[in-house]
Amino acid sequence: MWDFDIGKSLSIMARTWPFIVLRMVVYFGITLAYIVATGAGAGVGYGVGQIASDPDGPVSFALWGGIAGFGVVSVAVYWVREYILYLVKAGHIAAMVHLIDGREIPGGQNQIAYAREVVTERFSEASILFVLDQLVKGAVRAITGLIGGIAAFLPIPGLDGLVRFVNTVIRMSLTYVDEIILGYNIRIGSNSPWQTARQGVVLYAQNGKTMVKNAVWLSLFVWVVSLLIFLFMLAPAGAILYFMPGQLAGWAFVLAIVFAWAFKAAFIEPFAVASLMQVYFRVIEGQVPNPEWDRKLEEASSKFRELKEKAFGSGEASRWDGAPRRV
Repeated sequence: MWDFDIGKSLSIMARTWPFIVLRMVVYFGITLAYIVATGAGAGVGYGVGQIASDPDGPVSFALWGGIAGFGVVSVAVYWVREYILYLVKAGHIAAMVHLIDGREIPGGQNQIAYAREVVTERFSEASILFVLDQLVKGAVRAITGLIGGIAAFLPIPGLDGLVRFVNTVIRMSLTYVDEIILGYNIRIGSNSPWQTARQGVVLYAQNGKTMVKNAVWLSLFVWVVSLLIFLFMLAPAGAILYFMPGQLAGWAFVLAIVFAWAFKAAFIEPFAVASLMQVYFRVIEGQVPNPEWDRKLEEASSKFRELKEKAFGSGEASRWDGAPRRV
């Protein structure tokens, strides 16, 4: 079935509880911002609608006010996403990497400061890490076609729908690969982030069957649990919206999605990343990046080519030969 140790992943989460708490503050804080902004927008819209002569004005204006409030928070989250990656996700990954390798890390608030220092040593600015993360995500999409797609292997009439569904699941399972590559970057103590990311993507691709198998299991687990959380949160989301002005009952569905997203980001995502890093670090041990896979990825992905160009441009590509060293 899968190759990761569930107990070890849960232990890693427990030992990095300061980051779990930080994730809760950040992601549930965003959820609260959505609730407040939607309610405030609906309230302002309802008030404006009361002034209008149209009897349906308050309801209509409240709805559009709620949409405006929700949109404002969505734009804000979009713009701060690179800092969330830098300050929250990357730090948590650094702490988990050290625990997977059996290294001791501080507890309490000192753990957050320690992990941030590790990240800062590798990535001096949030923008560098964010650009690297986006390039890795783009490069990873090519892996689906190279190792994950099964349409070419099932030329059986009538199975097109099934093939598309399976390939969709495989694509979804690659969600956390960028964070695994970030963990690899931190693990080997790289001062060459572009080249190390290039190596990490190649190593992932050449071990694709093992990694995708485990990623699919985790993806199914993540989405089943997220669906259960979403269904569970429909009632409280509806109760919150019941007290808001205007007819916003239909927004309970949207708010429940936001609740489920926050829970997934705070609790489920760290479990998935810890599990996949276990498998990745174990399977690549002693391997060197295969030049043939490097060529395949370069041909298949413009993002991988851009990643490679940045490695050459920064003078890091000369470090390609030989097995990556871990500090």
